[in-house]
Amino acid sequence: MLNIADTLYAWCREGRPFALATVVQVSGSAPLPPGTALAVDADGTVVGSISGGCVEGAVYELCRQMLQDGGGPARARFGYSDDDAFAVGLTCGGEIDVLVQRVEPARLPHLAAALEEAVRGRPAAVAHVVDGPDELLGRTLTLLGDGSTYDGTMGGENEDRAVVARARALLRAGRTARIDVGGGPDTCRERMSVLVHTHAAPPRMLIFGAVDFAAALSQAGSFLGYRVTVCDARPVFATAARFPHADEVVVDWPHRYLAATETDARTAICVLTHDAKFDIPLLRLALGVPVGYVGAMGSRRTHDDRNQRLREAGVTTAQLARLNSPIGLDLGAHTPEETAISITAEIIAHSHRATGLPLSHGTGPIHHSGPTAPLPDEPSISFRMR
Repeated sequence: MLNIADTLYAWCREGRPFALATVVQVSGSAPLPPGTALAVDADGTVVGSISGGCVEGAVYELCRQMLQDGGGPARARFGYSDDDAFAVGLTCGGEIDVLVQRVEPARLPHLAAALEEAVRGRPAAVAHVVDGPDELLGRTLTLLGDGSTYDGTMGGENEDRAVVARARALLRAGRTARIDVGGGPDTCRERMSVLVHTHAAPPRMLIFGAVDFAAALSQAGSFLGYRVTVCDARPVFATAARFPHADEVVVDWPHRYLAATETDARTAICVLTHDAKFDIPLLRLALGVPVGYVGAMGSRRTHDDRNQRLREAGVTTAQLARLNSPIGLDLGAHTPEETAISITAEIIAHSHRATGLPLSHGTGPIHHSGPTAPLPDEPSISFRMR
């Protein structure tokens, strides 16, 4: 739901009831991940998307029906085969499970608070019961800031404690994910599935080397939602005017800046200097911290020489295995702009544990959204309401 936080927050401030349809599980070639939402208000205004267009009309009608009838939360499954997709007016195969519920803002002030935090760019998480006992379905609990404070309830103290612990970890990682809790004597009495929507600070992209490639890469990184920093020890090159798309430009020795700045498991480090006096101390440090991606620019010869220098500097074989060098995917890139696409394509593939191969060379689902269930044997499109 945080994909449409700005509109939902405005509706909450106005006290305007709305129906919320949330993707809670996907399989096959469903195009949008769990947590994506569509909402409809009493006037019929719609915001968001849950399928990229395939089943929006049907979901819109379910939301309108929910607003008119005032029923409790309900699950709907949209399933179809790739072979029959066009026959029923759909454009892709797979399955999506959707939770549809009526939201009364006056009854959920904690939800409005979380939406406000997301709109203002501050960390927040919403834990949302998407499967389990009927009396708990659709309940929400919110975490703000670093997750140290929360509001709302899953039904009891044990339930809240179990969900908060898991949601807090997801908030720190900036991940939206579905978790299963309960069913044991020390947690919730009844088992339930909870979708944790998170809005964390943007991931960081640290670009070392104030070169033309860095200018293109900073623009591409900004487009992908990274908070981009360009760092170089040479003040004549590291200027804000040369890198208008970077959030900050820092004049410092790269290894010294990296040692003093904050990183996390989502941080991408791109070393573009291919100069040993900068690269070796920087990469020695970068390969020893738990960041998401480390890549270094240079030719094959530069790569071999750099690896030898890093080994001599004490970098282990396991650490060297984390280095993506030469940086980027083989796209035949030549220009800075093409190279930026090559690098960001590798970062995307790395973060999703994808192959980076052409989709035409593979089989199976094209969207990587966690474990997927097999498609049904028979073509169908059905609703499962409860």
